[in-house]
Amino acid sequence: MKNGTDPRHVRELEGHLSWLDSFSGAALGVLSAASGIYTYLGVSSLLDSTGALSVFAALAYSIAVSVGIFVFWSYLMRLLPAMRTASARLGLFASMALGSVAIIAMSSWLNAAALAGAAAVEQHLARTVQEYQESLERANTIAVSAQALERDVARVRQSFEDLSEQEATGDLSGISGRGAVFRVLTQKADELAALEQQIAQQGPAVAQAFAEGNEILSRMRSLTVEPGPVEARSVEFSEDAVRLAGLITQLRQLSVAPLVLRAANDLSASVVQPALSATEATAVGQRATIDSVLELLAQRAETLAAAAAEVAAMQPPTEVSYTPISAADAVIRYAGNFVPSWAGAIAIDLLPAVLVFILMVSHGAIRTSRDRVAIEDQMTVAELRAAMIALREVEGQDTPAPPVARSPEAPAKPTPIRGAGE
Repeated sequence: MKNGTDPRHVRELEGHLSWLDSFSGAALGVLSAASGIYTYLGVSSLLDSTGALSVFAALAYSIAVSVGIFVFWSYLMRLLPAMRTASARLGLFASMALGSVAIIAMSSWLNAAALAGAAAVEQHLARTVQEYQESLERANTIAVSAQALERDVARVRQSFEDLSEQEATGDLSGISGRGAVFRVLTQKADELAALEQQIAQQGPAVAQAFAEGNEILSRMRSLTVEPGPVEARSVEFSEDAVRLAGLITQLRQLSVAPLVLRAANDLSASVVQPALSATEATAVGQRATIDSVLELLAQRAETLAAAAAEVAAMQPPTEVSYTPISAADAVIRYAGNFVPSWAGAIAIDLLPAVLVFILMVSHGAIRTSRDRVAIEDQMTVAELRAAMIALREVEGQDTPAPPVARSPEAPAKPTPIRGAGE
């Protein structure tokens, strides 16, 4: 062991990785298949048709998503831990980020729609009910405030009736009877009485419209929490929303504030001047009294117009219209209310990224340990034995062969010399 590094640690990590690699592919396949199933459910909620072609289309899309997720993470689990240079790692990191965004775009939001689509649609219904309730209450507030103008009209009418009674007894102009001044006062009192009666007739209609609107709201609230498919409930909800919108419009039209405002503006402008007395002195008195009455009419009209204008200037109810929404769109619109579902939908697709980082750390630790350990310290007993055998074979090939021993030859017999006489 050198530099404080234990080669047994390297062998231990390699053993763990070898064991984990035996089922990592199967685990990745299960995650991809689970994501594909939820993707299928999400795609099915987007398709209007329920025929065989739609089922096949949703199935094909979900299978393509499962295969894409499996292949994508398989590539990264194999290649990214093996990268040694920083540029290569950055390139694959960029590829992983781009692929993760693509997976979220093609799968995760559909998984979220399958996990929380019905709840998101119910959330949309509940939010719409709240908006309709606020609009209904606002319209009713304006209508009731306009009905309160009846008291202002009644007060002005009563003042003119009192003045007419004073004129009849001669306490106003000093001339008793039902002359020109009396006719002007009774004329305006009758106009205000007719306006007061018209306002009073609107009261029951306002109360009935508001009560009917509350009944519809109650049904709409029950539809948001009833068991059963949310699509069927959405149809009934849409019908009630149309009726409620009509009632809100009716309440807005029942407001008498514009009517009172017009009547107040006409109160002093539309005075029919009666014929004055033939007597000059009496006519002068009637003229002065009528001028005072007209001045009083202008003041009363201004007060009544200010009260009506205050009601007319109230902020009108917000225009609310219910728009049916799919489960996938509802999950996106109300994503903040379904964070756990979004987290689960994204985690099932991007969980293999954690495995990629684990493999990177493990392979990095192995490479670091190997670089610090001498080659002789990395060899196992089996490797050492194989190396010794190979060494013996090499040494055996390099040793020159010994010379071959040759047997001694028998000495040649001398050839006898024959004489000449032989």
